[in-house]
Amino acid sequence: MTRGSQASGPARRIENAEAFQEVFGVSRETLARLSAYEALLKTWQKTINLVSPATLDQVWHRHFADSAQLLELGLADFPPSLGRGSPAGAKGWVDLGSGGGFPGLVLAVLLAERAPDARMTLVESDARKAAFLREVARNTGVAVEIRAERSEKAATQANSRTRDVITARALAPLPKLLGLAIPFFSPSTVALFPKGREAEVEVSEAQKRFGFDYSLAPSLTDDEARIVIVRNLAARTEG
Repeated sequence: MTRGSQASGPARRIENAEAFQEVFGVSRETLARLSAYEALLKTWQKTINLVSPATLDQVWHRHFADSAQLLELGLADFPPSLGRGSPAGAKGWVDLGSGGGFPGLVLAVLLAERAPDARMTLVESDARKAAFLREVARNTGVAVEIRAERSEKAATQANSRTRDVITARALAPLPKLLGLAIPFFSPSTVALFPKGREAEVEVSEAQKRFGFDYSLAPSLTDDEARIVIVRNLAARTEG
């Protein structure tokens, strides 16, 4: 699976807005939205632990670029419409355990430009973090659904609300993630889970409980990290 215009090879540092724009080719309006997001993140971080303090000066690389790299992977399985309307077919997105908005809210900002008909649902159980997400969405003018509840509850209430794309970052090991994601799965759903150097180990553990197709994509921001791409998810039956 390709990254579109994103470069492959060793991870590069994306230190600021200009470098982000060069890599991802976003508009000035999208860049302004992300800059407003950065300012709010640094203000709210003083009272709420949204990200690791050690990464606060690396927001564009560690959080924005690390999230944005999922966009093309999510859109790749859904070809553009041949008629009028959204240029991308992946309309329904859900991000589990959104925290400070990574990757879901960053993806929502990018989708506002690339696929304005798409809708992102952010699931975050911490009420203060959910309030932060609402503030960023309000300030940037990005339409998202924010569900201030645990991912487990959102999963049990998913019913027929399947999604085209499911994302989660640093929420849980892959076996648990797949258990949370499965109610949102349809035959066409793709799930994108950034993982570290133990990605293969997590996949092996998850295969004991679930059947699924998967591939590993290299991370743009970390040479040792991988993005686990999951399709055709089903629980294994015992016996």
